[in-house]
Amino acid sequence: MNEIQSRIKTVFDEQLDHQQAIRNTSFKERCAKLKSIETWLMDHKDDIRNAMHQDYRKPTSEVDLTELWAVLNEIRHIRRYLKKWMRPKKVNSTLALATAEAWIQYEPKGVVLIITPWNFPFNLTISPLISAIAAGNCAVIKPSELTPHSSKVIAKMVKDLFEEKEVALFEGDANVAEALLDEPFHHIFFTGSPKIGSSVMEKAAKHLSTVTLELGGKSPTIVDETANLKDAAQKISWGKFLNCGQICLAPDYVLVQKSVKEKLLEEIKKISIKQFSSENGSVKDSDNYARIVNKKHFDRLNSLLNETTSFGDKIYMGGNTDVETNFIEPTVLTDVTSDSPVMSEEIFGPILPVITFENIGQVVKAINNKPKPLGLYIFSSNRKNIDFILNNTSAGGTSVSYTHLTLPTSDLV
Repeated sequence: MNEIQSRIKTVFDEQLDHQQAIRNTSFKERCAKLKSIETWLMDHKDDIRNAMHQDYRKPTSEVDLTELWAVLNEIRHIRRYLKKWMRPKKVNSTLALATAEAWIQYEPKGVVLIITPWNFPFNLTISPLISAIAAGNCAVIKPSELTPHSSKVIAKMVKDLFEEKEVALFEGDANVAEALLDEPFHHIFFTGSPKIGSSVMEKAAKHLSTVTLELGGKSPTIVDETANLKDAAQKISWGKFLNCGQICLAPDYVLVQKSVKEKLLEEIKKISIKQFSSENGSVKDSDNYARIVNKKHFDRLNSLLNETTSFGDKIYMGGNTDVETNFIEPTVLTDVTSDSPVMSEEIFGPILPVITFENIGQVVKAINNKPKPLGLYIFSSNRKNIDFILNNTSAGGTSVSYTHLTLPTSDLV
């Protein structure tokens, strides 16, 4: 057993011993812990913003919206409803126990492992952590090594607010994650790729650990001829190019009715320039646009772009790259077919293929010919078309007239 494995086992055993005390914490005690996280985040906003800019030049506005606002809003929501959630819930008895009194008694999982990704390092780390704390669990966190500055800030928060026997954090590469997965955690929360998710599930099965897996996939967006094209373009552009396209729920490709294709493309181009460019019209010089997280991911996307254009896909807008800064311009592809290289796997970057269709039946067939998507987005004013898509497709979540994220209406940060 090496040093890191030994330390992991020590921390796990300490949390196992301490879990009974955490399990019996009161509503007030749990709320106080959540409040301490909220206060810490508010006091260290600039540290968080600077860390994410150092990691991949994430714009301050995006940090505030997708990291800080999202987490602060969730903390406040949990604190508001936690007392109600903790109460036992009375239910009807079964026939076999007709004379008995029955209720649901909610209980913590125990000691949980949280393995988080790099694309939203604060949101996707703190969000499962606050849920674990609210439910009365101990937690071990493994943040991504690809955003080291963000991970260090999270590590400081954990050290400032918690003892290791309640919340601990281990930084490091895949070897650290493998060592953590060797321990019999009661629950594992993982966000990442389907390939790694499959490995996590396999490891969890050895200990009969329950799992929460938030994975990825090719999320289609459908735009028919009855859609409000300006509204659709705004939400598609924002949903796709936010965070430089590095979002598991981002619109992966667009299926647009042939009669409105050109108008939709014009609107996307106009709106994306407005959303992500600097005053001189350059996206590269803009402070409103992030970068690809590292050279490995840049090379993958750049190769995909070169391969798919060689295949015959046309660049309608964008296409410019800079290897020195991991910059890939918001890019829209046309003349894309189902067997194009860009349609073979999740893109996870700012490249948007656009495919035309004649009728809704073609759309349903195209979606069902691929693995079940994480998200599906419909832009239409035709109730019949909407219902047909909803009734004949399946996705992790389906939205009508929205993509994965809308702007907040209150100033929480």
